Amino acid sequence: MFVRRSAVVLAATAVIGTAFAPAAPADESPSASPSQALPTGLFGSTDPTYDGVWRQSLALLAQHTMDVKTAGKAVDWLTGQQCANGAFAAYRADPAAKCDAKTQIDTNSTAAAVQALAELEEDDATTGPAVKWLKSVQNKDGGWGYLPGGATDTNSTSVVIGALEATDTDVEGVRSKGGRTPYDALRGLSVPCDEDGGGAFAFQPDKKGALAANADATAAGVLGALGEGLAAVPDDEPVSPKAPTCAGKGSVTLDEAAANGAGYLVGAVAKTGHLESSLPGAEDQPDYGNTADTVVALAAAGRTADARKPLAWLEKNAAAWAAKSGPAAYAQLIFAAHATGSSPSDFGGADLVKQLGRTGPAPSPSDYSAAPSDSADEQSGNEDDGGVSVWWIIGVGLVGGIGIGFLISGRTRKQQL
Repeated sequence: MFVRRSAVVLAATAVIGTAFAPAAPADESPSASPSQALPTGLFGSTDPTYDGVWRQSLALLAQHTMDVKTAGKAVDWLTGQQCANGAFAAYRADPAAKCDAKTQIDTNSTAAAVQALAELEEDDATTGPAVKWLKSVQNKDGGWGYLPGGATDTNSTSVVIGALEATDTDVEGVRSKGGRTPYDALRGLSVPCDEDGGGAFAFQPDKKGALAANADATAAGVLGALGEGLAAVPDDEPVSPKAPTCAGKGSVTLDEAAANGAGYLVGAVAKTGHLESSLPGAEDQPDYGNTADTVVALAAAGRTADARKPLAWLEKNAAAWAAKSGPAAYAQLIFAAHATGSSPSDFGGADLVKQLGRTGPAPSPSDYSAAPSDSADEQSGNEDDGGVSVWWIIGVGLVGGIGIGFLISGRTRKQQL
């Protein structure tokens, strides 16, 4: 549910909301140093420091969604990133080293990993401790921030909800010390209908407690309110395109919050078919990752018909962005196509499944219980990832309070350019 953009975070410099800020220009993705040997099980070939676990999780989840056999070494790499307390950091170069107080564990990496590993039916010995850790860092208002103890934001809360649902955890039963649930936190971040941007979700309240509409947070918030994860499926009860864009007065119900958020997104993409980037210096540029997230959110909310226009825009325009951005971007497009009943294998003439496979390790014969199938071919090769995954800027952006990134969007907001 659920970072993206320039993959480098100034953890040492600024605490944007909690701790990070992009350190590299949005049009430059850090590449792995020629002398830096990346793990053989990792998807993508760019510096994984800020998005390794995020992009790996999205890649594995997307392959599972398309019934593609995942390389055992790819799963092993992800599980090997987990700390003893159950949490995940964005990337640990030396998994053998114990996590300590300097290890920057976060809710987004942890929740994304849980979503992927739960769908792959990994042992509860991995997902169980991760969920326990997420519960332990829940804020008093029922939600989560990017870093433990950070102010609650829509994106982080939503991706954690997706993880709880993936592990069959009763989300309503996950209550903070203040007795609040994750859904209470989301409802509190829904912009009232009678205010500017009514129906949308805010990333976080401002210093005065006011809520400002944020399209990225809204795509995440809709999925969270619906109890859906990154790879959401379409609602089997379509909503009429003429449905009201915002309903409810005062404190809205969870269903109203989800429907209102979807209505806001319909309006946001109505004119051009895509969202605009909100990154500094990237004005008047399309936001590919969050547009993909919007398609998923609309389909999950039963507004598949409204998702057709942004989906068609992505089919026509997102190829270069995905090729430059890598695994997380391909995964986001696969989620968008899958959620609307379209074929990820023929997306604007491109086979997203094969393209994603080429950015990671291919399964070995030992990964199959039977003879290898065509899926093995789909995952051969290793293509440059070109960008930081979305969800990190979700991370970075989230953490930074700049509201950039949930789903996911590569979630590295760098991907959006």
